[in-house]
Amino acid sequence: MEHSFLNPLPRIVAHRGDSKYFPENTLPAFVSAAELGVDVIETDVHLTKDGEIVIWHDPTLERNTNGRGTLESHTLAELKELDAGYNFTQDDGKSYPFRGKGVQLATLDEALKALPDTRFNIDLKSQEKEIVEQYISVIRKNKAEERVCTASFHLENLLSLRSLAPDLLTSISTKEVVPLVIKQKLHILPRQFKKRIIFQIPVKQYGLKIVTPSFVRDMHERNAVVMVWTINEKKEMEYLYSIGVDTIMTDDPRLLLETAEEMGIR
Repeated sequence: MEHSFLNPLPRIVAHRGDSKYFPENTLPAFVSAAELGVDVIETDVHLTKDGEIVIWHDPTLERNTNGRGTLESHTLAELKELDAGYNFTQDDGKSYPFRGKGVQLATLDEALKALPDTRFNIDLKSQEKEIVEQYISVIRKNKAEERVCTASFHLENLLSLRSLAPDLLTSISTKEVVPLVIKQKLHILPRQFKKRIIFQIPVKQYGLKIVTPSFVRDMHERNAVVMVWTINEKKEMEYLYSIGVDTIMTDDPRLLLETAEEMGIR
């Protein structure tokens, strides 16, 4: 049976939530993105010092909070004391509209409970192998198996996840993407992939343009899904949709929604 994450096929993914207008990777950003009507919210998770799965992108706290040091060296209780909206600004630091407003770092459990009908694309940021079992536990507890897709730059953790929870959908990691891109460029791809592949890729990487009309065509012929990150300019959104890209991830979901509607994408 088709995974619910892919049915209907997601077209619009809010990268870290409605992150242009709200502090990224926080519940207010997620709720706003869901209310806008995006198909999926993209987010990132780390493992805290005391083994909790917390939503955050950076390995450190300084960029977006009033805290210091690595996230993983803090307990959940310590992280909850921080202001996750502390450094959010839309005017180059003239104002900080969310500072002192009670915006906290959220756990994955809190996000899944807050938005029980929302699909999530979740990137495992922690390299430690312990994150995998705890992550699976949170997904199972919330019965969210069908509405999440898991990504990671750490192939070992993805392989562990696939082994421990083969029913959970995953994208392929950079180490898995590279040989397929090379084969595509050399026209030596297999006629079919053994299982459905989900690409989550930038337009260019390592100086090589990956997402081209021929790449999209070749991957679609093999039933793969092509998701592209992180696109914030309208002309590029229009171009990518025009060559058949399935899904675009963006920091500006309002603009992407407008573009998709104008093009009849959704």
